[in-house]
Amino acid sequence: MVDLFLQGGPFMWPILALLVFGLMITLERIYTLTKASLVTRRFIPRINKALEDKGVDAALEVCKETPGPIAEVFHAGLSRADQGIEVVEKSIETAGSIEMAFLEKGMIWLSTVITVAPMLGFAGTVSGMVRAFQDIAAANDISPAVVASGISEALLTTLFGLIVGISIQIFYNLFTSRVDGIIIDMEENSVNLLDTLASSEVNKV
Repeated sequence: MVDLFLQGGPFMWPILALLVFGLMITLERIYTLTKASLVTRRFIPRINKALEDKGVDAALEVCKETPGPIAEVFHAGLSRADQGIEVVEKSIETAGSIEMAFLEKGMIWLSTVITVAPMLGFAGTVSGMVRAFQDIAAANDISPAVVASGISEALLTTLFGLIVGISIQIFYNLFTSRVDGIIIDMEENSVNLLDTLASSEVNKV
């Protein structure tokens, strides 16, 4: 494997750097999104129980004790529960936009790796073919032995660039799906929160 990498020429190194960078972002996203999903599943029953049994103040305490985007969104809304449903709804929307940006953090860099790695691979292909023609000109011979090194470099950089791009693309799609799922959960539970607060206001009247 190391020999094949070295045969790929100088363009293999930046492609390798992109792979390492992409994997670092991937590991961070796996941790963050998995944690956000687990927190959401545990948080919703707790916040609902606190809100029903002890009211807004108890629910706010649960939000403060819970890290994660869903807790931040609920905290933004519940902290303004005394100002009316419209204010609560706007606070939830604002906090939701901020937390959505947090969930999508790093995705632009994965997209960059997906785009640039194959392009570097194709650049290496061109470089390898240029080298092959230069070898032909230098040797004044078109035998396979003369062009083999340049063609090998061309094919290896293309292969490595595509492998990196495809691998990171798979993770990117998985993360996009996971982010969409978390956002849908946040929206659904935010609507339930608004309904609960609205019912409480009606009961008070």
